[in-house]
Amino acid sequence: MRLATKPEAKSGPEISPSPPAPDGGPIVERSGGWVWFVAAVVACVVAAWSLVMWWPSIKKSAEGLGESPAPTGAITAKPPANNTARPALAVPPEMVHIPGGTFMMGCSPGDPDCEDNEKPSHRVTVSGFWMDSTLVTQVKYQTVTGSNPSHFSDCADCPVVNVTWDEATSYCARVGKRLPTEAEWEFAARGGTLGARYGDLDAIAWYKANSGDTSHPVGQKRPNAYGLYDMLGNVWEWCADWYDANYYMSSPSDNPKGPSSGPGRVRHGGSRVHDPGKVRVSFRDAYGPSVRFDDRGFRCVRD
Repeated sequence: MRLATKPEAKSGPEISPSPPAPDGGPIVERSGGWVWFVAAVVACVVAAWSLVMWWPSIKKSAEGLGESPAPTGAITAKPPANNTARPALAVPPEMVHIPGGTFMMGCSPGDPDCEDNEKPSHRVTVSGFWMDSTLVTQVKYQTVTGSNPSHFSDCADCPVVNVTWDEATSYCARVGKRLPTEAEWEFAARGGTLGARYGDLDAIAWYKANSGDTSHPVGQKRPNAYGLYDMLGNVWEWCADWYDANYYMSSPSDNPKGPSSGPGRVRHGGSRVHDPGKVRVSFRDAYGPSVRFDDRGFRCVRD
């Protein structure tokens, strides 16, 4: 006969057995807290992935809050593709842009007053440039140079005169400009027209019949299509080129700059003391660069 013995006590915590399954099936042991930890990690990963995938839409919706919807049919402005604003074309003060182009330079069709040095009429192309809308006035010239050589010196807004070609060139350089070439001057003076003048002579120019033999303030007569005043009459205008009476027979077709030397510098436009025969866009002659006259002025251009 075996006597029952008392089970030996085990050291450490006691583990309670799992309760029996209600249907008498196998007993499933509890897996512990790590199951819940894994489930939480999975949920966080799913939430983070959803946030990443939907963030652009969420951000766009948030940014749209507070913005008024564009009215039906309105065009909303979009920035350039590189998101860099393009600066507007800077307009130099009191200058107009001459777009450039191709024209027939020299004797105008049907003009009976053309002289030999205006022939042959020839095709010339000039690049775009900026030109002073008026002749350089006495007040502007004096402001820059400190002097006023004009004969009619009591008229601040009259063209400065008695200026040599060298002095005109120097003034233009000091204000960041230059004298126009002969081709640029004629192209600009025509204003897209083909005739000897860009309008009725009395409406556009001071000349012998209406000037009273005196200079007049700039900008009083009608401008041409480019917005240039006094391109004909009032005072002659210096050009950059040396003069050659036969230059048109061999002139380059693209941006001609005149011969390399000559007896004088070109002048254009006529003045207050001349008859209509010299107050034409194609009329040309020249004087020495150091000569002064009280009906000789200028205007400047820049590229």
